[in-house]
Amino acid sequence: MDERALLLLGILKSQSLHGYQINEFIDKNLSRITSMKKATAYALLDRLKAANFISVREDQEGNRPPRKVYSITPSGDQEFYKLLRKNLSEQDNSSFKGDIGLMFLDHLSKEETIDCLMVRLNDLTEQIKELQKVPKHTFSRGIDLSIEHHLVCKQAERNWLLLVIEKLKKE
Repeated sequence: MDERALLLLGILKSQSLHGYQINEFIDKNLSRITSMKKATAYALLDRLKAANFISVREDQEGNRPPRKVYSITPSGDQEFYKLLRKNLSEQDNSSFKGDIGLMFLDHLSKEETIDCLMVRLNDLTEQIKELQKVPKHTFSRGIDLSIEHHLVCKQAERNWLLLVIEKLKKE
């Protein structure tokens, strides 16, 4: 199990939900923190059920088709705390796919390299602006801390990128 299982178990700790509600919550509230796709969430819910970490019951409202409602089990609650402690204790091993391009920037002219890095800088600046617009969450102070973490990392990346561009301009 990984951080995605922790995410799903954590969501189910507060209440039982059907799959659509889980995915809607992730899309609306956590899309800046995780890029979990709906298919991944459903596949992981099946794995969590097979491991007896969640239970599933059918719920039917009116003429609608039945929906699966997911609930955390006592063993799922134990797994949640195990995953939570492990996740909070671990340091991420970050890899930056843009670093591959940096290794080969000498194959472009200085001007073209700077132009490419400026596009990257503009995109990063837009991401920072979007993160700064995220409203505070009343659901969990941890969501706010996670958004803040992403913001600080993006700002550090932006500051570093500005230095690199200035360094290249002076060469």
